[in-house]
Amino acid sequence: MMVKKGTPLIDFLEAVMRRRRRLPSQMAAELGISHATVSRWLSGKDIPSTRSCRRLAEYSGVSIDKVLAAVGHISGKPERAVAEWPEFREYAKIKYADELDDDLITMIEDLIERRRAKRYEKRKKRVGK
Repeated sequence: MMVKKGTPLIDFLEAVMRRRRRLPSQMAAELGISHATVSRWLSGKDIPSTRSCRRLAEYSGVSIDKVLAAVGHISGKPERAVAEWPEFREYAKIKYADELDDDLITMIEDLIERRRAKRYEKRKKRVGK
């Protein structure tokens, strides 16, 4: 199955990697899948299985329904969740323009991602993977 560049799946994967500051190989290792698999997803040559979608949802902090829609596993309009909600950095610059500079925003983003990573690791241990 070929997926075109700029599709919800590829946009979603790129946004997750950008937000978590991960390379494809790092994301693959953290998800417990091969780098080749992530490369196929990013090139549009393949799509994640439903099991991988579940892992992506936990890893990204996005609902499973949104991941399944982005991948195309469930019918309906694929949601552009990544575009609907601004990245934290964009939101913070608008909401707290006078209070937060780039360094503080970066620190907050790092704290958020560390908390997400801890939650992801706890879930992973509970499931026994």
